[in-house]
Amino acid sequence: MSESQGAESTRQLPVIEKAAESELGQSASAAAYDPLPTADAEDDGSGRFWSVRRVPAGILALPVLAGAGLLLYDVVAVRLDRSAMAWRRSLARELAERPLDDIWVLVGAGVAAALGIWLLLLAVTPGLRDVLPMRRPHADVRAGLHRSAAATMLRDRAMEVSGVRSVRVRVGRRKVRARAVSHFRELDDVRADLDAALAQGIKGLGLARRPALSVRVVRANKNRKG
Repeated sequence: MSESQGAESTRQLPVIEKAAESELGQSASAAAYDPLPTADAEDDGSGRFWSVRRVPAGILALPVLAGAGLLLYDVVAVRLDRSAMAWRRSLARELAERPLDDIWVLVGAGVAAALGIWLLLLAVTPGLRDVLPMRRPHADVRAGLHRSAAATMLRDRAMEVSGVRSVRVRVGRRKVRARAVSHFRELDDVRADLDAALAQGIKGLGLARRPALSVRVVRANKNRKG
């Protein structure tokens, strides 16, 4: 009974591999593929991680807090029949007398507009571009993978391919680019094996949206020293 079960599992392995290659849209010498959408990638609701942005918030909060405290102190002092600070009197006079087309007024308005646009972009964009969201098998658990870690994992997978001397992998949010140097075997064979290995590696990362794959294989320069 156990022998028949072991034989059956052994015969099923090529079928599983073929199904995986068909799902990833791979061919024998493909240089790129567009992954097909899957139900778990579409329905798990794993969007990008939102950055806390403590540094921009702190940079903005410190001058605002200092200016508001200084202004409040001066207003309270005036209410207590004390004279206003010289800087507030000078600022009020400049705002009342300086024309709108003055160069310093235009510079101040430009700086304020640029700062406002920057804050709006920070408010509507998630940030954390280096973190790739992963699939969520459980609704209360969410995980992410750094692009550098994903590149290291895929590079280790690519170095296991026969004929690959060196490889450089760059992982983006939508595409994985790999450039390998081969010192033996046919380039088409190396590229086919590299395509398959990296495709399985991308699938094993468990990302919510699998990036496309671009592979380039070149021959090692024999005349190069070192």
